[in-house]
Amino acid sequence: MAARLVHLVRHGEVHNPQRILYGRIPGFHLSELGHRMAALAAEALDGHDITALYASPLQRAQESAAPWAEKFELPIQTDDRLIEPTNRFEGKTFEFGPQVLVRPQAWPWVVNPFRPSWGEPFTSIAARMIAAMNSALDETEDGEVVMVSHQSPIWLAHRAITGQRLWHDPRRRRCSLSSITTFERRGDRFAEVNYQDPARELLAASVDLGAV
Repeated sequence: MAARLVHLVRHGEVHNPQRILYGRIPGFHLSELGHRMAALAAEALDGHDITALYASPLQRAQESAAPWAEKFELPIQTDDRLIEPTNRFEGKTFEFGPQVLVRPQAWPWVVNPFRPSWGEPFTSIAARMIAAMNSALDETEDGEVVMVSHQSPIWLAHRAITGQRLWHDPRRRRCSLSSITTFERRGDRFAEVNYQDPARELLAASVDLGAV
């Protein structure tokens, strides 16, 4: 019988002293605080029967998956579908939001926030995430699956599964660093069954910038 529970885990804090929007830029690894966050996430599911572990190919996700691999004695399986979306703000140092309005060079990128015009379509992100979740459960005979990904993909999976419109304000996402969003597959559909913030006591000291 295939597994039914999948936990989508966001990576921990990234070492980003220049505070740029790093997106898919290589070389961005976890900070010391981020490693602590990732460890807390793995501890939060102590006692669960975690039998498969997947992660985005980006370094911050691979490092965030490491405590899970150690704790549950599992290999990290890389799935490209869990990756951060592409976006035109990569490498910029201004915060995504109202500040865009004072930067005329960025205006063409935000003409359609419903798609969005600055990067990978929301529909594409949600579809690849849900496909990855289904594949992971189909390939896992029993137990529970952990998938380490990024804020936008996790949030869009949440919105698609809960029947909400996909366009949204990125500043209002409920997907903190090292958070865990849990889904159960019921027949051919998913239902969200839990959300945890294992690193919530560390969030006030963290910097959460880098993607849109």
